[in-house]
Amino acid sequence: MVEGLLLDIDGVMVTSWEALPGAVDALRRLAGLGIPRMFLTNTTSLSRGEIADRLTAAGFDVAASEILTAAKLTAEYLMAHYPGRRTWVLNQGEISSDMEGVHLVGPDEDPEVVVLGGAGEVFTQAALSRVLELMLRGVPVISMHRSMTWSTDAGLRIDTGVYLEGLEKAAGRKIRAVGKPSPLGFRTAVEMMGVDPTAVLMVGDDMHSDVLGAQASALQGALVRTGKFRPEMLHRLQRDEFGPVPDHVIDSVADLPALVEKLNA
Repeated sequence: MVEGLLLDIDGVMVTSWEALPGAVDALRRLAGLGIPRMFLTNTTSLSRGEIADRLTAAGFDVAASEILTAAKLTAEYLMAHYPGRRTWVLNQGEISSDMEGVHLVGPDEDPEVVVLGGAGEVFTQAALSRVLELMLRGVPVISMHRSMTWSTDAGLRIDTGVYLEGLEKAAGRKIRAVGKPSPLGFRTAVEMMGVDPTAVLMVGDDMHSDVLGAQASALQGALVRTGKFRPEMLHRLQRDEFGPVPDHVIDSVADLPALVEKLNA
């Protein structure tokens, strides 16, 4: 039974903000079923309002209030655990509107907390060396997510998760990640929908961060064969008879309405 939907955005609904084939119609059909939904994304280059604008331009009917970003989750985490602390955010993109309530400072303004957002050109050797220096001084470092890659129309690009292990080994300390696959994001979205987590279906193209992460948090998972999906990764899991596998695998989000109708029959 599916009583709530969680959907990733990049690689599931769009690639480089162009709608994937059948995605707009599928979301329209699902909206007609009246099932509560949220969009849970590790995208950190745009605010929720900007993401909603991009999706609207691509043909989707999505409100900013339905979008839960890793940046928004991180802001809530910081306000709960490090209220008022001077916080340096290293991120590719301007997302200060999603970090409302956080005391933002630059890298040379004696930060008391460091936040790593989405990777990009700002992740220079100098910037990452400054992160390491602060870690070695005992300054806590929080990552918005542990995603290794994201999908573009030109191919995969490496993301923040690629850098975290090296920083952790160099500093001898762990970095707390807030976005997917952390249970915090899934739990927050489910609470916002007011639905039992076991009745929520998470749909994503990242097998580990989206699907298996959701299933580890008691949700159902559906993997789409678009975006960053790679068949060899799924085949590797399927060959391991003792490991977790996605609850459902569909070709694309265009097939999601049929899956939901089948599960609710």
